[in-house]
Amino acid sequence: MADYKQLAQSIVEGVGGENNVDSVYHCMTRLRFKLKNGNKLNKKDLEQLDGVVSVLYSNGQHQVVIGNHVAEVYKAITDQYNIDSAATSSSQESEKKTSNPIARLFNIMSSIITPIVPTLAGSGMLKALLVIFTTYFGMSEESSTYLILSAASNAVFYFFPLALAVSAAKTYGVNTFVSLAIMGALMEPKFTGLMQEVGDIVDFAGLPIVLMSYSGQIIPAILAIWLYSYLEKFLNKVIPKVIQMFAVPMISLLVMVPLTAGLIGPFGVYVGDGIATGIDMMSNTSGMLTGAIIGAGWTFLVMFGIHWGIVPAMLQNLTQTGFDTIRPPVANATFAQAGVAFGVFLKAKDKKLKSLALSSLAPALLAGVTEPIVYGLSVRLKRPMIAAVIGGTIGGAFAGAMNTTVMAYVFPALTTLPAFMTDTFAYYIISITIAFVLTAALTYILGFDEGTPASDDKVKPQTQNNKIDSNRSVVKSPMSGKVVPLKEVNDQAFSTGAMGQGIAIIPAHGKVFAPVTGTVTTLFHTKHAIGLTADDGTEVLIHVGLDTVKLDSQHFTAHINQGDIVQEGQLLTEFDIEAIEKAGYELTTPIIITNSNDYSDVIETEQSAVSNNDVLLTAVKL
Repeated sequence: MADYKQLAQSIVEGVGGENNVDSVYHCMTRLRFKLKNGNKLNKKDLEQLDGVVSVLYSNGQHQVVIGNHVAEVYKAITDQYNIDSAATSSSQESEKKTSNPIARLFNIMSSIITPIVPTLAGSGMLKALLVIFTTYFGMSEESSTYLILSAASNAVFYFFPLALAVSAAKTYGVNTFVSLAIMGALMEPKFTGLMQEVGDIVDFAGLPIVLMSYSGQIIPAILAIWLYSYLEKFLNKVIPKVIQMFAVPMISLLVMVPLTAGLIGPFGVYVGDGIATGIDMMSNTSGMLTGAIIGAGWTFLVMFGIHWGIVPAMLQNLTQTGFDTIRPPVANATFAQAGVAFGVFLKAKDKKLKSLALSSLAPALLAGVTEPIVYGLSVRLKRPMIAAVIGGTIGGAFAGAMNTTVMAYVFPALTTLPAFMTDTFAYYIISITIAFVLTAALTYILGFDEGTPASDDKVKPQTQNNKIDSNRSVVKSPMSGKVVPLKEVNDQAFSTGAMGQGIAIIPAHGKVFAPVTGTVTTLFHTKHAIGLTADDGTEVLIHVGLDTVKLDSQHFTAHINQGDIVQEGQLLTEFDIEAIEKAGYELTTPIIITNSNDYSDVIETEQSAVSNNDVLLTAVKL
């Protein structure tokens, strides 16, 4: 999906327009919108967009699942629209009023941890590779090469409180550098030099301070910056603006550093240690049951966004003990979903469903990204989700029973196997193999309802003469003008064929006619682009001009509405050529068959100029 700009426009339109969006941010695979009026979101239209896997509502957020390219789509949205990120939006205040405490907690954990996760994963993989280098390739742990790479892999974990302070500051909307200084003070050499052993007590203005090691800790930073956010707001209200620049940071440090060192920090350390100890105790008591629950339920936790409540426990385990027992059962949920994709690929007869299964299998196996499978296959087809739960349960139970461990925080995938190369690596391989193979087999055996496939023998008969024979469909020209090869269009989204195969026309007159008989499936509010689906299933996009979306419907007049049935040759829209060119926009109009992958070939007209009744494109069926 290369046309992120167009997809971004369609998504914003689908959630009710720019004015309906209070804030948006993204996690690894989805856009998370805070909307002013959720009733304006058009779920059906959004889920029909090429590039959108699914749309759901959870924890006070409307989530548009994109997959691997979510960052590019997010950037396209923020580049084109004046929409705040969640960290700076007033949505935080409204969320406090509308969301329950549990939902708020998970949203906060997600917004704080998500930006750091890629660095954690990269550092974790580097740490795992170092273990392999020293174990199998003779790298000395005393060598400068090892020590430099070790520093690179350990830095984010050692200074994790600082990273959390920065991320939490953005989430709570407070001064980033004051937040950094608050936690940095607890890791400054003079402070750490006070401690001979953890638990030592020193005096601060007559009050006892229990000294702790904060390297790698998670909860103290989050709690400290949360409390600081209230202090900063209070200080900004009571301190005159003329001295706020230095007075607010100074008083904040005077209050928060001793408070964090004496109360918040030790409390956070004890809570974190307690969580890690509890999980370890649970695993030792019944690792099989623990693994089974995680393997079966992790996908559902991710779907509802509440897995972020468990991620800190994994990180706490890693920083405390150097390994974690939660991630291996989680990996079984991931590989179970990959098994769904493989099973669907083997079983499905519908070409689109096979293509979706195959395309979503690679991100799952190579990057641990399963949302396209979860929402595009498991939830949609239902029975594969049952297969995934069974496969994840059995694989997770085996991993838990064998006390399988991981040495770094990584996304479970084939590419991250080195992180699992502890003394339980063989058990890990067996567990994910069980999850993948069993799920794939059950998906194939249980089957699923594919709906009505758009196969050659079930295509609706065409009602007009936009049919040459049973294996070919034609698209007439929607306008008169000069023909331009698509590769010469001054827009990469069209010229590269990312939107589909087609051709372009420089219009001679400002009228657009229906090139096929069918349904108006999309009419952009800007009226510059129209999507049609012919009676035989051919999907046609007519995009009048380049970047004309910025005109916001000026100089365009639509004569149809979305959902209308139109006849070939019917007037769809009119536009003022002179006014659009005067506004500085190019009128080259791409006409695209957006479902080109359903055809073996799309043949373009050889004419250099066409009228609105000439054959423009011929689609040859597979």
